[in-house]
Amino acid sequence: MDKRLISLTLGGLGIGITEFVIMGLLPDIAASLGVSIPTAGHFISAYALGVVVGAPLLVMFSNKIQPKKLLVILMVMFTVFNLLSAFANNYYTLILTRFLSGLPHGAFFGVGAVVASRIAERGKESQAVAQMFAGLTLANLIGVPIGTYIGHNFSWHYTFILIAMVGLVTIYCINKFLPEVKQTESRDIKSQFSYLKHLNSWLIILIIAIGTGGLFCWISYIAPLFIHVSGFEANSVSYLMAFAGLGMFVGNFMGGKLADKLNPARATLMVLIFMMLSLVLVHFCAESKVLTIIMTFTTGMAAFAIIAPVQILVINSAKGSEMLAAAVSQASFNLANALGAYLGGLPLIYGYGYTSPEFVGVGMVLGGVILTALLIKRTT
Repeated sequence: MDKRLISLTLGGLGIGITEFVIMGLLPDIAASLGVSIPTAGHFISAYALGVVVGAPLLVMFSNKIQPKKLLVILMVMFTVFNLLSAFANNYYTLILTRFLSGLPHGAFFGVGAVVASRIAERGKESQAVAQMFAGLTLANLIGVPIGTYIGHNFSWHYTFILIAMVGLVTIYCINKFLPEVKQTESRDIKSQFSYLKHLNSWLIILIIAIGTGGLFCWISYIAPLFIHVSGFEANSVSYLMAFAGLGMFVGNFMGGKLADKLNPARATLMVLIFMMLSLVLVHFCAESKVLTIIMTFTTGMAAFAIIAPVQILVINSAKGSEMLAAAVSQASFNLANALGAYLGGLPLIYGYGYTSPEFVGVGMVLGGVILTALLIKRTT
């Protein structure tokens, strides 16, 4: 592991905990605030919408700030807003603080992905980006299970205090370990926006926003699926989430190696097909505890194998606008989060079972497969 990238990994850890721990705590937060589980799903969507709004805006209006300083500012915002979530005591307050917490998410990963790729050795850019996103996988492997355990056995408010503490450590490590990185020459807003003039750029955005939505259809309602379909005890959810995290950890580095060896568009297509098949199997295996554990690992692996290929695809397609493009890609991931949580919850509202969101997810991933095939056709 490159010591210079430790701070980016830690930032990914904190962001990953706050993004994904809410899924494991959904029944607890719903009971605490007196709302239904589908309504509590709005806390997932509110965070995602914060990312969608904040990612491009923060990068555009901070384009003259040196990348290292910008990463510190973003992590300060992250820490403060998550601390505010710890003191939320009703539905509307938590909706607001979740939205605010999402604002720095995309910009942090957008700027961080560009910084990581510039620090990396030639030919290992995808693996450097994967190291930053390893924080997300560690969050799901370690941070989310710990946060879920604390939230379920003590109070979900304490979980957000833990997240804020990770933010403070990240701020220190950015200042200590991350080297200074020069800005690109194309720093004005007009030149940054040139990225959005190309059809291929919009295809990539749609691949992310639609294709990765299957992950969020699945994981947004994973806790009630464990409890009500697979028959696990509620206090087992925190341990079960670790299997998803382990799969994400493995998949993240597999995706990085795959993207360095293959064309990133073709790697993306392969991973999306794998994700679609995994979601189908989740539905049919859900009543078996053993198979559910296996598919939790496998689906987590599929979900995070796509991150590095897509990030390199974005950066390679956006010369001179890399930071904005990378931030927009994060906004697209979280649009997928919002859409997945919302659309995946619709069959639950209409009385279908807790495996029904997987079929919505399959449809979203299939859309991503079609769009990726179109992108490959246009670029070969």
